[in-house]
Amino acid sequence: MSIDLVVPKEVELPTLLDELRKLSWASADVLMAYARGEEPPYGFPKSLTVEEGGDGPVSAADMAVNELLISGLKDNLAFKEWDILSEETSKEKTFQQDNYKKDWCWILDPLDGTKDFLQGSENYAVHIALAYKKKPKIGIVLIPEKNELWFGIVGIGAWFENRDGSKNHFSFSDRLDISKLILVSSKNHQQSKLNNLLSTLCFGETKKIGSVGCKVASILRGEADVYISLSGKTSPKDWDMAAPHALIEAAGGMFSHADGKNLVYQETNYSQSGCLIASHGKSHQKICQKAMDFFSLEEPKYFV
Repeated sequence: MSIDLVVPKEVELPTLLDELRKLSWASADVLMAYARGEEPPYGFPKSLTVEEGGDGPVSAADMAVNELLISGLKDNLAFKEWDILSEETSKEKTFQQDNYKKDWCWILDPLDGTKDFLQGSENYAVHIALAYKKKPKIGIVLIPEKNELWFGIVGIGAWFENRDGSKNHFSFSDRLDISKLILVSSKNHQQSKLNNLLSTLCFGETKKIGSVGCKVASILRGEADVYISLSGKTSPKDWDMAAPHALIEAAGGMFSHADGKNLVYQETNYSQSGCLIASHGKSHQKICQKAMDFFSLEEPKYFV
């Protein structure tokens, strides 16, 4: 894939990645300070206040990283013809779709896994994605507590870096049989319909961790093989999925609806509803088919 389909032609990819590294590690410093009850850098307030948002809690840490990322993208990059959609600023826009019509759009989740973060878990992440015509092309997942900064560039590849700049390669597992695959699932989002689906699929093992980014990273490390999201009363949003989607696709894995359709971003209310499946790709079609068989027999009215 040519670079101009990954970034605007006015932007140099190495320069962009360097800026994203700086913003990511600065975000890590802020989040880890809040997690440890220390004074955060860059003048952010020390108090970790928490308010209830529409889709869950919003902390001072969420807002601090949101401000850090948006100001960095606006102030430190020459190209200005892209939108910036963040979980926090979307609330200000009240989901007015007309605000996000440009071909290029940053999709940000300043703190994915806020509940886990507030519970003292290490499984929280920062998501940064760059989408072109509603498809994510660059996905960055920062996992501060693991000292991992994951990069995925669709058509080019995926890797992760440590704070010292050392580069490391991903390593999918060799597990193929569904009965031996390891599912990574949420700790804080459980529902009976999803449990029924998982019982039908009969994976070999389930690991529960927070943050979609942390889940996908576990697949890229070979610790797990598949992640499934199933909408209940609420649906995940673009910022939950865009960066992990680009990351696992760049690595050669797959992220799709259960019926094989692609995820599309910047649509109405930015919802990613239905049954979404991310995997190392080697057994993806079999998993999707078994999921569709479940819906046709057990939940024929469920829209996937």
